[in-house]
Amino acid sequence: MATILIIDDEKSIRNTLKDILEYEKYVIDEAEDGESGLAKIKANKYDLVMCDIKMPKMDGLDVLKQTIVVGIETPMVMISGHGTIETAVEAIKNGAFDFISKPFDLNRLLITVRNAIDKKELVQETRKLQKKVGGKGKTQIIGESEAILKVKEMIDKVAVSDARVLITGGNGTGKELVARSLHEKSERSKAPFVEVNCAAIPSELIESELFGHEKGAFTSAIKQRKGCFEQAEGGTLFLDEIGDMSLSAQAKVLRALQESKITRVGGEKEISVNVRVLAATNKDLMKEIAEGNFREDLYHRLGVILIHVPDLNDRKEDVPLLADYFLTQLCEDHGIAKKSFESSALTALKEYNWTGNIRELRNIVERLIILSDKVITVDDVNMYANPGKK
Repeated sequence: MATILIIDDEKSIRNTLKDILEYEKYVIDEAEDGESGLAKIKANKYDLVMCDIKMPKMDGLDVLKQTIVVGIETPMVMISGHGTIETAVEAIKNGAFDFISKPFDLNRLLITVRNAIDKKELVQETRKLQKKVGGKGKTQIIGESEAILKVKEMIDKVAVSDARVLITGGNGTGKELVARSLHEKSERSKAPFVEVNCAAIPSELIESELFGHEKGAFTSAIKQRKGCFEQAEGGTLFLDEIGDMSLSAQAKVLRALQESKITRVGGEKEISVNVRVLAATNKDLMKEIAEGNFREDLYHRLGVILIHVPDLNDRKEDVPLLADYFLTQLCEDHGIAKKSFESSALTALKEYNWTGNIRELRNIVERLIILSDKVITVDDVNMYANPGKK
């Protein structure tokens, strides 16, 4: 049953609305002023908020504006005993669903409430459908091969949960795209996606990068800095190339995953963090564990869900789709009219041994765009792609 919050400084109005709406089987919560109402909106989930405009401490329009600022999308119906067309227009402009005047017209009141709740349910259903068809977010995973369809299916199943995911695969296979797709299809999509390349950061700096540091923690720490765990608050932290992380950093990441708390370098205060952690590696972590380079307990913490991204050589039927996608994208980037591939050119690309995976394919398509004429031929592929490589 739908839950409605009534914010009004007049107890008699709250009681009237409560009696009417409870009779219609709605669950009712109340607040006697704007400040307490806003606090309840932030703390709880409501299907509708009905808010008076003229109130002490914080008026209704300010409550409406603050609700929108913090990203809460609960529909709000504004109420006023001094209703004018100007007030109604201002409320709608600021994001209110509707405006009703006191004394209430019972039919209009109930219709407005039903319409507002129906709209909220429609928006939620639309988002669910968008997730199912991959319409949410900007990341595209191109391909129709059985191998990549399994990856896409796994992403759709896993994205809606908060389970940690370990993504494996060779260099250039698209592990970052999988991580971004998981984030964009999740309930955390409006919060930050923070990526850390563990292989690109010196071992002596990785802990500061992940957990932040206090002023004076080391020579160059001239001011306090939040680390990536804090920067990703409410969102997703992607630890790329985690197989290259030092053992000391691994221990601290393990603690963060176990306790959802971190401590900045040079600090003593524990800071609670709410992040979903995704990790990726091109290494065989079981081999790294056997050689003492990676913690087994961290592996099991990270690998709740395992997604393996196949090499391009294992999905060569996707090469034409990928090549055409990169062709369109790169022609736009270079500001030139779109070129095209001869079918024989695409066949030649499919026959290559793609040791560099999708990254290598993208580089070769860009080279062909720059060096070839309007139509890219098989001769262009043999000449410019990598003639010694088959």
